[in-house]
Amino acid sequence: QVQLVESGGGLVQPGGSLRLSCPASGIAFSMYRMGWYRQAPGQQRELVATISSGGSTNYADSVKGRFTISRDNGKKTVYLQMNSLKAEDTAVYYCNAEKFAAAGTVNYWGQGTQVTVSS
Repeated sequence: QVQLVESGGGLVQPGGSLRLSCPASGIAFSMYRMGWYRQAPGQQRELVATISSGGSTNYADSVKGRFTISRDNGKKTVYLQMNSLKAEDTAVYYCNAEKFAAAGTVNYWGQGTQVTVSS
């Protein structure tokens, strides 16, 4: 059974920081591209950042220079360090595991963690 469990969300003031964590179980973690996505009320889910199995990273323009994605294959965990948070970063943040195979793409999602940036 595959499980992705996000944690670390909460309420933070503008300019503050949070670190999200997502340990994974039931998958060969090191073989998956891991990512963080977010969905604000009334908005579509959008990509925040991804990190490949080899460690290459990709960020949405809106978070470049403020957010950092990382992974620890030994702990089967992906992290998202969020600094200089803004009100527009308020959303539910989802962890994603994706693997590309000849038979198709395999995708797993966590349940999400709420991040609220407000004074």
